[in-house]
Amino acid sequence: MLATELAALLPRMRRFARSITFHREDADDLVQVAMERALGRSEQYTDGTRLDSWLFRIIRNAWIDEVRSRVRRDAVFAPEEEGEHVGHDGARDHQQRIAVQQAMRKLSEEHRMVVGLVLVDGLPYKEAAAVLDIPVGTLTSRLARAREALQTLLSDEGSAP
Repeated sequence: MLATELAALLPRMRRFARSITFHREDADDLVQVAMERALGRSEQYTDGTRLDSWLFRIIRNAWIDEVRSRVRRDAVFAPEEEGEHVGHDGARDHQQRIAVQQAMRKLSEEHRMVVGLVLVDGLPYKEAAAVLDIPVGTLTSRLARAREALQTLLSDEGSAP
């Protein structure tokens, strides 16, 4: 039964993982690690609590472990695959998406986590605060600072509406 519920949450897990890693492959690896941990430690899940919050916390902790364990290569301005859409009718939309992704990369880890949970995945503030193990007030202030930082970064790059 738990495996079926986990499978149903895969799209949300992947979306959250992509919002904090910015790399499809890293996100897929992160979801795989989270699924392995969830299935291997299923006895730690308390029936009646939100499974998605438990999984998001596992993803968050797995990402923190991953970041601590490796040295990232220098950031590339735009990955090679981003050039596939140059000259395409949707190039402007694509450029805006790249600008948002680059702005998100410039946010602190804690701001990316908050944005990923609340703005990308739509988790309620209370649940997002529980996932991050912080008070709701702290989450609210981090989210406000993250939004402000994103707006500043996007307006500096001429991408803000």
